Amino acid sequence: MDNNGQINLLMLQELIKETLEDSFDRQLWVRAEIWDISVNASGHCYLTLVEKDEVTSNIVAKAQAIVWASTFRVLRAYFETTTGEKLQAGMKVLLQVRVQYSLLYGLSLIVSNIDPNYTVGSTALERQKILDRLEKEGMMDMNRTLPLPDLPRRFAVISAETAAGYGDFMNHLHHNGFGYKFHTELFQAPMQGAEAPAGIIAALDSIAARSSDFDAVLIIRGGGSNFDLACFDDYDLAVNIAQYPLPVLTAIGHERDTHVADLIAHTYLKTPTALADYFVDIFAAEEQMIDSLATRMLMALKGKRAEATATVDRLFARAASSVMLRIQREKRGVEMLLSRAAAGILSDLQVAQSRIDLLLMRAANSATGRLQAENHKIQLLELRLSALNPMSILEKGFAIPLKKGQKVTSASQLSAGDGITVILRDGKADCDVREVNIS
Repeated sequence: MDNNGQINLLMLQELIKETLEDSFDRQLWVRAEIWDISVNASGHCYLTLVEKDEVTSNIVAKAQAIVWASTFRVLRAYFETTTGEKLQAGMKVLLQVRVQYSLLYGLSLIVSNIDPNYTVGSTALERQKILDRLEKEGMMDMNRTLPLPDLPRRFAVISAETAAGYGDFMNHLHHNGFGYKFHTELFQAPMQGAEAPAGIIAALDSIAARSSDFDAVLIIRGGGSNFDLACFDDYDLAVNIAQYPLPVLTAIGHERDTHVADLIAHTYLKTPTALADYFVDIFAAEEQMIDSLATRMLMALKGKRAEATATVDRLFARAASSVMLRIQREKRGVEMLLSRAAAGILSDLQVAQSRIDLLLMRAANSATGRLQAENHKIQLLELRLSALNPMSILEKGFAIPLKKGQKVTSASQLSAGDGITVILRDGKADCDVREVNIS
């Protein structure tokens, strides 16, 4: 420092370096969030570390960190094996660092170790904080109170068109083995990264404008690392799902963890194909129930029919027995009446026969006298008829003229040129009339 109390830049940097290295003579464990990460061709890893305000999420501190290639190879394998994730932006990490100050590049942190359990625990802690907040605000069960139709078949699907999980879901749903028909409409949104929550919320807003067209909303991703799926632990997304006017079902595709979006949704399934099976099973269960009811109804009807048939048979048997008894009684009654009637008729017949014999005798005597008188009358009539017989007239030399088979009794019946037949005693003659004289 000169007499004026001034120092040059190099002296200032050397003073800062000496002060820092004296103050931080040992390594420290530092909590931070990875803002940016890059690995150069030499294998060195460069990190931008930040700390954010818990309320506003504004960055309140930032520092550069370096993991030398030899160290990074070991730490990366250790971290990925333990967490199942790659180091990436947005992760909260606990790093063991040594403070270094370069006269040319300024302050930097040299990373020598990492605690992967902190990253896992930090993610779980953040998730639990969001769940506690949602529980306190009464939103955990809001969407579950919405009724899902008994047979849901119209779905608004939020996913990325190229996502494998979306393709699996569509194939599994629309090509189900039962032939059930469903309607789906895709509303595209990013399914990972910092922009995913806002994109999914925008898709939800688009669907809400047509809420009457759908039975439910399906959020489908199809798997990924826990950090890739961290967007589904977003508070704002959870609030939108909780307050949504339609049932929201999720199938993010993870097997190990359950995210906030799952717990706030109406229903969640682990995989997209499981979600497709969920709806197919609803229809299959309904069909099975209908088949069961139909079978039970058929059996009941058969039972009723058999019961009715047995009842009819019993009634018929009773009626037949009653009728036979009645017939037998009536038959005996008729036989008795016939026997009595026959005896009476026989007696009446004998009396009638005696009367008839007497009448016949009287009639015979009367008829004999009548016959003799009538016979005398007939003889007189025969004599008269014999006198009036035309043949008798013809025998006396008379003739009978006929015109067209009719007897001619007057000359006025004839005209010149008429043909007539003249009947004689021993034959007939056909003649033509030349002239008719009427006196």
